[in-house]
Amino acid sequence: MNQIEPSGFYYPNIVAQAYLQALEDVMGTNGFHAVLHLAHLSNLVGQRPPRNWDKGFDFADLSALNGALEDLFGFQGGKWLQGRAGRSCFARALQGLETLAGVKDPGFARLPLGTRVRIGITTIAEVLNQVSDQVTRVDQRTEYYFYIIERCPACWGRTASRPVCSSAKGLLEEGLHWISGGREFQVDEVECQAMGDEACAFAVYKDPVA
Repeated sequence: MNQIEPSGFYYPNIVAQAYLQALEDVMGTNGFHAVLHLAHLSNLVGQRPPRNWDKGFDFADLSALNGALEDLFGFQGGKWLQGRAGRSCFARALQGLETLAGVKDPGFARLPLGTRVRIGITTIAEVLNQVSDQVTRVDQRTEYYFYIIERCPACWGRTASRPVCSSAKGLLEEGLHWISGGREFQVDEVECQAMGDEACAFAVYKDPVA
């Protein structure tokens, strides 16, 4: 795994902490440390970002970590690990934010599912724009929402022949699961900056699959 130069853009420490902890929980300490070394992030061995909302975790470090997961566990294995850790980021950090608190209000829960998903996915994008240097917007299409990350931490500085932002996909999937009261939605990454696209874009289909 080639070292990725610092981006100067940052994710909040608390979200990075959740991501790292989720990976160690699944892989065990030895496997997790092997990934850190491969990603040129040995400084994180035995250490975590502080549990605060300061923007302190460089996009390049998250991207390098994702690339190392693929190098060590293969594309499918790395993809699964990233997705699981991405879901943990939302569950352990983001869903507790005051901006998202209204999503669990009884009045919101009584809204039609489609309305909740439309409001929820837009709120997730707005929250990530506020707490990180990620730049996200949502467009609506007939069958799906187009969740567009114009400045993406998941693949920063990488090149690939296929979409690689499974951590962002997992975070979004968990957010939709929470907002909808336990439903699962199909989320497909259809564009990726690592492939040379202008943005990383995800088709989020409006009807739940489970």
